Amino acid sequence: MSKSDMATQMAEKGGFIAALDQSGGSTPKALKGYGLEEGAYANDEEMFALMHEMRARIIKSPAFTGEKVIGAILFERTMDGEIDGTPTAQYLWEQCNVVPFLKVDKGLEEAKDGVKLMKPIPGLDALCERAVAKGIFGTKMRSVVDAANRDGIAAIVAQQFEVGEQIREHGLMPILEPEVTITIADKAEAEDILLEEISNHLNALPENTQVMLKLSLPSKANHYRSLIEHPKVMRVVALSGGYSRDEANEKLAQNTGMIASFSRGLTEGLSAQQSDEEFNVMLKAAIDSICEASKAG
Repeated sequence: MSKSDMATQMAEKGGFIAALDQSGGSTPKALKGYGLEEGAYANDEEMFALMHEMRARIIKSPAFTGEKVIGAILFERTMDGEIDGTPTAQYLWEQCNVVPFLKVDKGLEEAKDGVKLMKPIPGLDALCERAVAKGIFGTKMRSVVDAANRDGIAAIVAQQFEVGEQIREHGLMPILEPEVTITIADKAEAEDILLEEISNHLNALPENTQVMLKLSLPSKANHYRSLIEHPKVMRVVALSGGYSRDEANEKLAQNTGMIASFSRGLTEGLSAQQSDEEFNVMLKAAIDSICEASKAG
């Protein structure tokens, strides 16, 4: 598994990153969207087994290749699982030519100063070591901005960069994800503050250091252009954040150089009840449309 080949693909290749990293709290919702109600499983083990089956079905679909899907973000249990007897990350890279990432955060703290910081991540160093051993290229961690509050946004960005530095020390590429909630009244103002705070932290990073950024689609097209062009940013990717796939694609296409990292936007319309043929046709259409929007910007 060549790290340099993965880095080249992530930095330069057209396409998008699939977010397959729903975890504990969001799994029932994701399964419901896939046509599996809570009565379909008796406990957490069965729930996560069904989730792994859904993800494996997506990954094994003929359309899920590095031609359009350049990376995929996995939940820890998915990384620890296998697809056809091969560890998931290895299968992704060797069979699909898709760069594997791992979601590492443990959820959100209670709201304070208009934001939700990440909870502490105990055992992060050990998790990073396991990820490296399994061939993971990078990580992702999410926190949330709910208001244009400078103190809160400064705290969220500082935390993202601080934990990102710890991850980078293991040779992994951190995706920093300070998500701005798309429904807030002062979203554009929050994005102005966020851009400023991220830029300050990027400028303070050592030379020849890079991170990736995963950001909400901005209210103002090309708002994050300076981050996309920043030498210390490998890639800026967009989350769908609750927009439908069509809405998210439309907004993404207005942002030059930004590519998708959609979760719900990717799986919309997929269902456990579909035949493999129906499922693959639906997934291919989703992948094609998201890839097109990622290139359009």
